[in-house]
Order: sequence, then structure tokens, then C-alpha cells
Amino acid sequence: MRQKELRLALVCYGGVSLAVYMHGVTKELWHLARASRAFHAPLGDGENSDAVTGVAAIYRDLLSEIEREKQLRLRVLPDIVTGASAGGINAVFLAQAIHSGHSLEPLTDMWLENADVSKLTDPGAQPMWRYAKFWAQPIAEWFLRRPGNAVSESVSPETRREVRHKVSQLVRGRWFNPPFSGDRFSQMLFDALEGMASAPPGAPLLPPGHPIDLLVTATDFRGHPETLRLNSPPLIQETEHRMPIDFHGQTPLDAGQGLTDPLELVIAARSTASFPGAFPPMTLAEIDRLASKHGRHWANRGAFLGRVMPAHVREGTVDDVALIDGSVLVNAPFGAALEAMASRTSQREVDRRFVYIDPRPDRTSVAEPGDERPLPPIGWFGAIFGSLSTIPREQPIRDDLERIEEQSRKAARLRRIVVGLRPEIDRAVEKLFGRTFFLDNPTPKRLANWRARAQQAAAERAGFAFGAYAQTKFSAIIDRLARLIHEAAPQLKLSDESPIAAALRGELAARGLGALTQDNGGATEEAIAFFRTHDLGFRIRRLQLLTRRLSHDWEVDPDIPDDALDLARAKIYDILALYGRSDDNAVLASESAEFGQLSAEVLTDPGAVLDFLAQRRLLPETDLEAERLLCEALAEMPRNLKRRMLLTYLGFPFYDTATLPLTQREGLGEYNPVKVDRISPDDALSIREGGTKATLRGIEFYNFGAFFSRAYRENDYLWGRLHGAERMVDLIASTVEGGLDPEQVRSAKQSAFVAILEEEYRADRCSKELLRQLLCEVKERFA
Repeated sequence: MRQKELRLALVCYGGVSLAVYMHGVTKELWHLARASRAFHAPLGDGENSDAVTGVAAIYRDLLSEIEREKQLRLRVLPDIVTGASAGGINAVFLAQAIHSGHSLEPLTDMWLENADVSKLTDPGAQPMWRYAKFWAQPIAEWFLRRPGNAVSESVSPETRREVRHKVSQLVRGRWFNPPFSGDRFSQMLFDALEGMASAPPGAPLLPPGHPIDLLVTATDFRGHPETLRLNSPPLIQETEHRMPIDFHGQTPLDAGQGLTDPLELVIAARSTASFPGAFPPMTLAEIDRLASKHGRHWANRGAFLGRVMPAHVREGTVDDVALIDGSVLVNAPFGAALEAMASRTSQREVDRRFVYIDPRPDRTSVAEPGDERPLPPIGWFGAIFGSLSTIPREQPIRDDLERIEEQSRKAARLRRIVVGLRPEIDRAVEKLFGRTFFLDNPTPKRLANWRARAQQAAAERAGFAFGAYAQTKFSAIIDRLARLIHEAAPQLKLSDESPIAAALRGELAARGLGALTQDNGGATEEAIAFFRTHDLGFRIRRLQLLTRRLSHDWEVDPDIPDDALDLARAKIYDILALYGRSDDNAVLASESAEFGQLSAEVLTDPGAVLDFLAQRRLLPETDLEAERLLCEALAEMPRNLKRRMLLTYLGFPFYDTATLPLTQREGLGEYNPVKVDRISPDDALSIREGGTKATLRGIEFYNFGAFFSRAYRENDYLWGRLHGAERMVDLIASTVEGGLDPEQVRSAKQSAFVAILEEEYRADRCSKELLRQLLCEVKERFA
């Protein structure tokens, strides 16, 4: 049975009230992850196959059909979630649900019940009587009732009265101040998170220990100083306004554990969606009021602020921070997802997808081909609003997609290089040791000697190229240590770790590492000792190469039993965990008072902190335990698998010498090509043609439309679920080599659509008439 992971990095756009549509889409991704988790969990281990119903059961059945018909066991893992503006709210809640196992239903209730101007409006902005701002009443009446007005043209007759009333309330409310309340908004977000936590959770939706990353964008209105290095003058101060808010977690074994403190998630969601002019900027005072109101002690307040806004902490300006909508500067945070992906490793074959939700792919304002009608002139208000809001939010993502494509090309090129090098490296290792040594059962001491001999041979054969390789390794280690020390010493008030790296280089040069290579080739004794003590990246990359061979190259070999591959994978990941704990020791050292003191003195005494980290990591001792575990595994392997394992393990220095200068990275991560998928109304046409304009109602009033009518929100939420379900089935089908039978895909989509509408009918929160209408459309299209 072949195994594959479909790993999803989700990017949620900004879109104001179209966030309701995006919630419907993310809810389907949540259901798909639940179905996958249930399909792979043994009975009695948390959530099992009997625990999912409705549309999740449809997804589970599709995974079961693929396993039965294609001999492919597929698992869906949404492990990177990013968002901006209103899309950031959905990102925050989805990540919390994935990590904890809690339900997304409370967020659905929040969007449908509370995402309304009547609930969001600040009490001080509401007209207290009918004739409040009586001089504005004629303006409101003219705006709402003139011929060809937006309400008459774009709002269905049954909702026009509701929309006119709410727009009138806003027009006659206070002017020159945001109409919506930040405190109310924060309270709604907090209540939704508490609602999630109050219900019994299912199992977390990722495997235990699997990483999950959440990042949303925010804009620091006042900005914070950042130092840039130039030639002349050497240093300048620039004001930076981008403020990403990120969270990283390891999936827990037990259900119900949140990704972080709910107050921090409220900050992330509230700030990223603080639409300028509609909401006041988010301040920490607002969150402190919320915490005080509910008697919540924010234990990690200082650590969170030091991580997210270190410049403000250094300058003592935390209380002055004002955060506004993340889409002002970064509407589609693809870059954050790429950075998170760099640290991922794979246990088996991985199909990595970037999935982005774009509710309005129809936003073009240029004339359609063949349309000779002139475009209307750009008015005064349109120019201002477009330049400040619409254009930044609708800037194409071509640059991001080209960056992903380039990274995928590099990944494919690296894989071709590794595959091309394999025969030559295998011959080199066999020549070095002789073919018969593979028949022996190596001891840890013998394996260590073989490893040292192979590393020396790789260095000698590399010739002049070894110098570049050694310098690349050396620089990567210095940069890693400098970042660790920089994080532990905020009192130094350094804008980056460059001065620390320079101090470390100076200390190491004084210890004899001014030159890393000998005249006759290979590393100097001092360099060998340094790499042995600090080069964790080399160890990790070697094991990652083994896991890739086990999961991709050798898994399709019928001569190697599946149980042997499973045993080998388990042992390799046990060894990876050993090195992970060694690195954790160094990270935990950054939290100790002793390390903090040594880090604060790094510019004057860098040797002390280097020696401290060397003692905490103890990599040579870890190597002994790692090779003991590897020898145990080799002793239980069939001969053909043992031979390949040894060829790869001992041949790794040859691979690394050739590839590290190309990748310039400490770890290889997922070096599979990345594919990009869009979810939008234009990509899901199985039920209704016409895309966004034919399905969504929140596009009115500059995408604020759904905030004026519950009927709009219900409509967009349902279409989000339906479009999301269609694209979930497409995603699953596209990861199966050769695809699925078109009729099988069509049947799965129909079943998913019906299951969603039946779920919502039972939930009794959406219009029964709308549900009946959509069900009729489904039946007509699939008749």
C-alpha cells in the first residue's frame, strides 16, 4: 500500500464581508481534515471512522475508495495557515481547531449572528432618536432612494428595506470617527474562542508532534524603527510598518489544548481585520480591558510582546502601538507560508499545495474583449478609496506565484542532481569499503569509523569545491547561533544579529578557525572539532535524505517488504528526535538566567556563550546513541535494504558537498515541487455558472454588503461551503496519479453538496427557502 501526504498551506485573502464566504470554504477544509484524521486513526484512538457524519463522511468514503481502487493511502494535513484582514480571522480559528480538535461551529454562529453593522456599531455612534443629525437625513434619503442607487440596483427586493435602514443608521451616526466598536469586535472574537473551548473536543487533526504554523498580517500604524546597513552612512534608521503575528506549535497528543493563549489569538484576529475607517486601531489597552472584564490573567504577555513587537519593547513604546488592517501592506501572505514550509520534513511521499481563497477573481476594471463602451471616468471618491484600500487589496499575486514557481524549479533541479549523483556516489562508497562490507552487521564503533573515513574521502575528492562547502556550513552555523543569542539578549537592543555573528567569527578566528581547509584538501583539525560540536544541520540533512529514500525511492520497490520500510522509518525518526532534543537543549538554554547573562555579554566575551551552547548540545555524545539505534535497525533489515541504507548514510558527505552550496540552507526540508490551487466562485461551477456575480451577495458596498443583511451572510456562507466542497474533491482527485474517474468525482461532489445542505437544514440557522432552492439546483444539474 503506497502512502502519501497531501499537505496544504492555506492563504486567506482580505475581503471585508466576503470573509463569511471564506469561512464556508475553510469549514470544508476543516471537515476534510476531520475525515482524514478519522480515516487514519485506529478504533478507540480519539476520533475514529464512526465519529464523522455528514459531509465529513463523504470525504472519508472518497479516501477509502482511493485506497481500495488505487492502492494509495492518502492523508490530508493542513499544517500552514496564513491570512490577512478578514481572511486572517478565519485563519486564526481554523488553526486553533486543527491544533486543539475543537469545532468550528462557534465561528459560524459568530459570522451569521454578529457580523452585522447593528452588532458592530459603537454605542456612541448610534443615532439616539429619529431626527439625530437631521441635516444629514436628506443626504441619506437621496443616497438610498435616488434612481439607479446602489440599493435599488443590486439588492434583492426582500432585503432592500433592511439594508436601507442600516445604511441610513450609519450615515446619520457620528462622523469623523470609526462607526464600529473595537471592544465589541474583540469581545465577539473572544466569545467565539470560548465557545469552541467549551464543547468537548475531538482529536487534533494532525499527527502528534506534527508542526503547525499560523501567521496573520497586521500594520503598525505609527511604525517602529529598523536599522538598515549601507555603505555610506554605515547605518540608517527606517520606519517599518509591517508587523506579522505568528504562532508555531507542535500538535499535542491529547485533545483540547489550544495553540496559544486565547487573548493572543484575539489580538491576531482583531488587528489583522481592523479595516481603516470602519474600526479604530487595535491597542493593547483594549485587550487588557477584555482580560480584566473576564478575570483572565495573561501570563505570557511579556514573552508574546517581546516576540511579536521586539522593537517596541526595546524602545518602551508598547503602550503606544496601534495596529490596523493587515491588507494595507500584505493582503496575501504567501511569503510567510513559504518560510514556514522551509522547516518541514517528510516521513513519506508529500504532495505540497499552496491553496488560496479568492472570493473576487472578477475584480478587473478594464474593458472586456469586444466591448467598445468607454469605461466611466474615475471620480474623486473612487480615486481616493481605490488608492488607499481597493488597489492594495487587489494587487495581483503574480510576484508571489512566480517566487513559488522558482522555488519549485530549484527543488526539482536539486532532486535531479541527487538522483544523477547516486550511481557515482554508490560506486565511490563501494570502492572505499569494498562490496563485502555490506554483509557485516556494523557495530556503533565500526559505523563511526566508516563515517569518519567517508567524510574524509568526500573532502579529498571535492578538491577546491570543498572550501566553498566548508564556508557555507560555517556561515550557517554562525547565523543559527547568532539568532539564538540575539533572541536571548533583548537588553542589547540590537536591530539584528549581525554584530553578534561578527563577535562569534572573531572569537573563532582567535581559536584557529581563520582558515577552515588545509592546503592539501580537507578540513583543518580546528574546523573538524567545531563542526563535530555545533553542526547539527549536517546530521539532520543526512537523516532527511534517508527518510526520503525510504518514503519515495524505495517504497515502490517490490523486493523490499513494507514492514522493513516501516521499521526503518520508525528508527530514523527516533534518531531525528534525539537530535531534536539536542537542539531543544540549546533553545531551552535561551530561557535560563545563566544563558541570558552570557548572551548579554556576547559582544565582550563571545567564547563563554559558545562554550555554554557546546555543553548543552553534546552532539558527539548524541552521535554515539544515534549510531547505536541505527545499528540495531540495520541488524533487523533484509540485505538489500541494509545495503541501500549504508550506501546512503556513508555516501551522504558526497551528496552534501555537492548540494549544500546550491541550497544555502541548514536543512533540506521538503524539497518537493510546490503546486498552487485557487478556490474561488469562478473555479467551482458544478452547481451554478457565472462565478462571483452569480453567487455572492457580499460584493456590494465595496465588499461590505454582507455586514448589512443576514440573508446575504447566509447566502455567502452556503456558497462558500458548496464551492469549498467542490474544490476539496478536486484537490483529492488531483493528487492521485492518473486522476480519478470523472463519474466518480462527479458523484462525490453531488453527495457532498447534498450532505452540506442537509446539515444546514438540520442546524436551522439558514433560510429554509434558500436551502430548498439550492437543493433543487443541485438535483437539476446532476440529474
